[in-house]
Amino acid sequence: MSAKQIKTPLTPDIRRELKAGERVLLSGTIYAARDAAHMRFMESLSKGEALPFPIKDSIIYYVGPTPTRPGHVIGSAGPTTASRMDRFMPELLDLGLGATIGKGFRSQAVIDRMVDKEAVYFGAIGGLGALIAACIKEQEVIAYDELGAESCRRFEVEHMPLIVLVDSRGNNWYEDGPDEWKRRQKR
Repeated sequence: MSAKQIKTPLTPDIRRELKAGERVLLSGTIYAARDAAHMRFMESLSKGEALPFPIKDSIIYYVGPTPTRPGHVIGSAGPTTASRMDRFMPELLDLGLGATIGKGFRSQAVIDRMVDKEAVYFGAIGGLGALIAACIKEQEVIAYDELGAESCRRFEVEHMPLIVLVDSRGNNWYEDGPDEWKRRQKR
């Protein structure tokens, strides 16, 4: 099974074509942020301030990279557990966030809001941080430098391997995937 190649920005037309369980290779600009940066996002929004990046049709990757070794663009860049960011999702989705990348389950409330906003949740495989780091061609801290690994960053990625965990219709690979695997085993 080949992977679908997609590029940012992740417009609604692209998001609607994606299906839970589908493998993709993502290229373009994405933004990295974890818990501490999300708290800062909410503080800025509560004050009527803009976020440090254009959120419409953007993708946030839940990652806190390890220190960069000499000669490399970034250190290991494996995904963080997505459910820790669920409390921030409704407001970010309402602002036009197109997708997130992480690992693990999302709450049903977040999935319902994703359906309402036609957003997508991609999974990156934990433990493959070095492989993912090789897909990051450029990186820049764009906000909250004092947070270190949890600062907000802009990444330019090329062929980042992901799987659609929850599509824009709410199909959830964590629920549907095991049944699909069982059907394939019976063939």
